Amino acid sequence: MKTLFAQSALTKVVVLVLLILFAGLPLARIAGLIDERGQSRQHAAQELAVRHAGPQVLAGPFLVIPYTERWVEEQLDDKGQPKAHVPRSKQRAHIVFPERADLRGKLDAQERYLGIFNILFYDLHGTLTGRFPAFDPASLPRTEKASTLEAQPPVLAMALSDLRGLQGAPVLRVAGEGGRWQPRVPGLPQDSWLAGGIHAPLPAGAQKAFDARQPLAFDVQMVVVGQERLSIVPLADENTAQLSSNWPHPSFGGEFLASRRSVTDKGFEAQWSVSSLVSSARTQLLQAAKPERGAPASAAMALDSFDISLIEPLNVYAMTERAVKYGLLFVGLVLMAAFMFELFARLRLHPVQYGLVGLSITLFFLLLLALSEKIAFSLAYASAAGASTLLLTVYFSAVLRGWKRGLGLGVYVGVLYAALYGLLSSEDNALLLGSLLLFGLLGLLMLGTRRVDWYALSSRTPPAAASA
Repeated sequence: MKTLFAQSALTKVVVLVLLILFAGLPLARIAGLIDERGQSRQHAAQELAVRHAGPQVLAGPFLVIPYTERWVEEQLDDKGQPKAHVPRSKQRAHIVFPERADLRGKLDAQERYLGIFNILFYDLHGTLTGRFPAFDPASLPRTEKASTLEAQPPVLAMALSDLRGLQGAPVLRVAGEGGRWQPRVPGLPQDSWLAGGIHAPLPAGAQKAFDARQPLAFDVQMVVVGQERLSIVPLADENTAQLSSNWPHPSFGGEFLASRRSVTDKGFEAQWSVSSLVSSARTQLLQAAKPERGAPASAAMALDSFDISLIEPLNVYAMTERAVKYGLLFVGLVLMAAFMFELFARLRLHPVQYGLVGLSITLFFLLLLALSEKIAFSLAYASAAGASTLLLTVYFSAVLRGWKRGLGLGVYVGVLYAALYGLLSSEDNALLLGSLLLFGLLGLLMLGTRRVDWYALSSRTPPAAASA
């Protein structure tokens, strides 16, 4: 059996295939470790959201008109005859949306740390302007026949998914007069996230204008802190927004994408224009404001919105996970190259030596994960690839009995690492580049061995190797 193994190339190929498959075990464990570290980062983001603020959803401002509906309910006896008239009443609230709303602001990105994990936050310095239409109290909705309505003074309200993100009280002006914010929103179901917002009674001049059925202009200046994502709910007839940031890696999402955007190395600018004709945000908010259907805080994320997110261009866990997916291919390509040297140079390599080479390749991915948590991913990749290439060059120089052979195989390994980094850096073209790389390597192997007599090569007895 020993003689057969030493002389048969086919037997050696079978052993190499088994070694490559066995390399999948440590690679699978490394992939699981990457997933665990990624989940730890998510837990860190959640903990920072609890301590500071989470992703923000901004809805408003809108007018809330509390009112009481009164009616008389007729009670019947057993014979169906009226026996009493009982007065009934119910507190209700009507919401008036603005005619137009325009948000202009700047997102200042900042990084906050929890342990080794850094999470992106932003400070929104924004100004929200617009106008409410004239309102006729006679248009308040009735639910009972022959009822009377008693309207209370309206309040201007604004909802934010995480009020802890408000940095001080927003500066408010309505119809040219300053207003003062108060916690919670009256008239809305107290278990809904809308009721957990803020409200401001109309100033005296604004109240007179409202009673005179005149439009009301508003101006809100605010500073809001949030984590990674900002969502704006379009509640006005015409909604416009213009945001800029010093962060050069934005992601535009939600139901409405930016109509114009410009992204440079210094930051980005984006503009939105959304009409109520194409948005269901008003209907969704009115459903959430019904007393019998008070929406929890999580319902804020279900409203139609246009979103802007600050993202990390290189998520080290996603990049490392993508690299591990090429692990078996890497092990196979390196072992194949060593096998070609063994056959053509008439050397003899032991399966243990092949196994050590495969193990060194798998440890590259573990080293990459550990280093990328401490330093920039590009530097971590260069360090891990350089260490792995140097180790294999020294080792191959010994087992192949020649520093030129070891250096040649080391250069080959270095080129493979460079190709892998190119695949990771070009996510959009990764499939194309990977396919071209495999096709090129396979073509090179086929052309290089097209005149090889494999039967003669397999039966050839290699000379005894010196102890490596």
